[in-house]
Amino acid sequence: MKPSPDFDPFISLIQQLRNDCPWDRKQTHHSIKDNVIEEAYEVVDAIDSGDMEELKKELGDLLLQVVFHSQMASETDSFSIHDVLYSISEKLIRRHPHVFGDKSGDSEEEVAANWESIKQTEGKESVMDGLPAQLPALIKAYRMQQKASNVGFDWNSWEPAWTKLDEELLEFKQALETDSSTHQREEFGDLLFSLVNVGRLLNLKAEDSLRSANRKFERRFRYIEKRLSEKKQRLEDTSLEEMDQLWDEAKENDR
Repeated sequence: MKPSPDFDPFISLIQQLRNDCPWDRKQTHHSIKDNVIEEAYEVVDAIDSGDMEELKKELGDLLLQVVFHSQMASETDSFSIHDVLYSISEKLIRRHPHVFGDKSGDSEEEVAANWESIKQTEGKESVMDGLPAQLPALIKAYRMQQKASNVGFDWNSWEPAWTKLDEELLEFKQALETDSSTHQREEFGDLLFSLVNVGRLLNLKAEDSLRSANRKFERRFRYIEKRLSEKKQRLEDTSLEEMDQLWDEAKENDR
C-alpha cells in the first residue's frame, strides 16, 4: 500500500491495520481513549508554535484517532465513519440556518444566540449541557461564561467584572486569615473564576494566557539552570538572591 491524499484509501489502511497488526487489532475504545486527548493537545501546541508543517502532522494524528474509533465501532455494527460524517454534517446544517436556511444572522452575537436556542430545541436541559466533565478547568470556566453570555447573562464590559474580582480577592484574603482550608479552596476557585471572566470580557483566554506564562517561566528557569551549570554550581547550593539575578538576566534576554 502507498500513501494517498484521499480519504477512502486512508480508511482502507486503518481496516488493514486492524486485520493484520497484532497491536492495532488488540485495541479498544477504552484502551486508546487518552490518545485523543494527547493528540488534541499536540495540535494546540503546533498552533501555538506557528509551525504549519508540524500542525499538518498533528492534525493527521488526530484524524487517525477519529477514523480508528469509527473503524472499531463499525466492527460491532455500531456506526461507521460515514455515519460520523453524516451526523456532523447534519448538525452543522441544522445549527446554521442563517447560512443554509432563512434565519438572519448578521453578527457573531446573533449567531451564538441562535446556536444556543437551536440546541435547546434538540432536547438539551440546560445551556451548560455538552461541556465535558474532564475539560480543563480554565477552559470550562471560559466556555460556561461564554454560553451564559450567549443568552444574555453577562456584563456589558470588563469594568463591573473587575469590581467583582476585587470582591473575590478580598473574600479570599479574609478566608486565608480566618477560615478552614475547605473555605479557602472555595474562595480561591471563585477568585480564579472571576479572573477568567475579566479576561474573557477583554477577549483574553485564560488557558492560552496561562500556557504562555508557563512557557515563559520554564524558559527563564532553564536559563538559570544553564547559567549555574556553566559555573559548575548546583541549584541547591545557590542563594535565592543569586537565582533572582539570573532570573532578571533571563527577563532581559526576553526583551
